Amino acid sequence: MAHPSTGSAVRPTDEVGHIETRGVDFVPPEDRHSKPRDVAAVWFGANMCFGTIVLGALPILFGLGWWAAFWAITVGTLLGTVFFGPMGLLGPRTGTNSAVSSGAFFGVVGRLVGSCVVLFIAIGFYALAVWTGGQAVVAGANRLFGLPEGNVQFAIAYGLIGAITVVLALIGHATLVASQKLIAPVVAVLLVVGVLVKLPDFDPGYAGGQYLLGSFWPTWILAMVTSASLALSYGPFANDYARYLPTSLSRRGAVWASGGIFLGCWFALLFAAFFTSMMEPGTTDFVVGVVNVSPTWYAVLIVLVGLLGGFGQGSLALYGTGLDTSSLIPRLSRVNATLVVSAVGLGLVYLGALVWNALSLVSAFTVLLTVITAPWLVINVVGHLALRGRYVPEDLQVFNVGMTGGTYWFTRGWNFYAMAAWAPAVILGLLFANTPPLVVGPWSNAAGGIDLSFLSASLVALVVYGGFVLFIPERVLPARSAVPTVDLAIAAGLVPPPASEADSAVVPMTLPAAANPPAVP
Repeated sequence: MAHPSTGSAVRPTDEVGHIETRGVDFVPPEDRHSKPRDVAAVWFGANMCFGTIVLGALPILFGLGWWAAFWAITVGTLLGTVFFGPMGLLGPRTGTNSAVSSGAFFGVVGRLVGSCVVLFIAIGFYALAVWTGGQAVVAGANRLFGLPEGNVQFAIAYGLIGAITVVLALIGHATLVASQKLIAPVVAVLLVVGVLVKLPDFDPGYAGGQYLLGSFWPTWILAMVTSASLALSYGPFANDYARYLPTSLSRRGAVWASGGIFLGCWFALLFAAFFTSMMEPGTTDFVVGVVNVSPTWYAVLIVLVGLLGGFGQGSLALYGTGLDTSSLIPRLSRVNATLVVSAVGLGLVYLGALVWNALSLVSAFTVLLTVITAPWLVINVVGHLALRGRYVPEDLQVFNVGMTGGTYWFTRGWNFYAMAAWAPAVILGLLFANTPPLVVGPWSNAAGGIDLSFLSASLVALVVYGGFVLFIPERVLPARSAVPTVDLAIAAGLVPPPASEADSAVVPMTLPAAANPPAVP
């Protein structure tokens, strides 16, 4: 009988060039073939794409000078990495992705919050990757061959990049890791060539323009938060790849992977700020602006960056959300879920590029992203540290295999203490948001126009959830030791779950302790 999420009665596989048959099933230690440097390569390569690079144009467009933009990007990327890094410690211990891992703290049904966060981020960044990649192809072809830049040409380019990203995402994890090892260095070299070519024209004394928020510090904080959102946004995807790392992963290994995200985000954002400072005032289309200020021959390389980068970033985003969507609907395989999500993402690409003001949407998207994601990450990391990395990985799969009960069942599958920390944090963050004209909260001027959305949301989640953990841990945290409810073979996708709940032999979470993996080293 086939397992509902893998569609296979044999051991799930993950090989380069072959379709990955594993979904969010528990990855047994013997199947974990990744190393920290593989994960670092993925996160560095994910940013070698105009879809993420374009965010680096925002500090300059907000009115900052070069050095102010440089420090806003540097500080923001460091801050975002601090949020991202610890999240990668969960996957090696839980053997599954971030959203399912969050069930240890939000409940196995409450992990739906994480799934929604993943869906929101993934579709947004997929749309950005395809949109900017298509722009690079069309603008480059116009510069090189004089081809028109109409909606028909953009639609064809979006369709081409979208189709290839879908293929890569469908094949799965091992192929994505291998492709990033090839794509990332090539695109990085192409971007460095662009910097060297334009270096004689670059003015490090560039003073900027009119501040978006009227004065320096509010505008600088907004730029910093926008930069932080990039590294932070990868947090919900950290364990798509960390789940294939060995259980014994040390903090040093997690830091190694975090180094990939920092270097990738930092370089990508600075590349955009560098070029934007040399564009004509009022230029809002970054990719077209790069083509316009570059030598004609470099347009060829821009097309390559648009294609290769779009393939890499778009496929990563699709893979992550397809993986998680398949766990929400067990009858829907990872492959079919990826196809559904890709159709939605391409729809947003066409609407954003041909109907809406995409640049305004990008700015609002980054602020919403940080407000929603940051407190979720805080709760997961605080919970992980409180449990000292001890989990019952089998029981995290309860919801995925259609069962109930177990270590992480809490109240009907929800941990309302985690929700009581996350929901108010998001609401408060939105009240402080200040990203005109789309996201302006009623308290946006509480600190002289400085955007407090990201910091307030993170702090509230830390204080509220941390307080719960400190004063009522027995109600907030799962039992640190329990007999697994789900059989390991079911959790790993090796056999199908019981035909009915009556056959599942659900075990209460109050049973005597069983052996646990060692605490986080």
